[in-house]
Amino acid sequence: MSNSLDPAVSNFVEALNAGDSAAFYDLLTPDATMSDDGDERDLRTWIESEAFGSNGRMDVRSVADGGLALVADYTNDRWGSMRTAWRFTVAQGRISRFETGQA
Repeated sequence: MSNSLDPAVSNFVEALNAGDSAAFYDLLTPDATMSDDGDERDLRTWIESEAFGSNGRMDVRSVADGGLALVADYTNDRWGSMRTAWRFTVAQGRISRFETGQA
C-alpha cells in the first residue's frame, strides 16, 4: 500500500518525535549515511544537532514510493518549521541511508 510508511521508516519517525535516541540509532545499519539538501553529512553529528539537540519533530504530510519517501513539516528549536522531503533506503529492516532537504 503506497500511502503507508515502511515499518522501519515509521519507527524512525516515531523515535525521532519521541526524542528516543537509543531507539532511533537501533533502527540504523552500522554504516548508515545521510545527506541534507544534497550535501553528505556525518549522520550522528547532524541528528544530534538537528533532531535530538533541538527538539526535532516530524509531522508527515504525504507518503510515496512504497513508504520509502515522505514529505513532512519538520520543526526544531533551531530553524522553526519547514516543509521537508525525505527518502529512505532500507536493508533487512534497518535504514542504511536517508536523504532530506527542503521540499
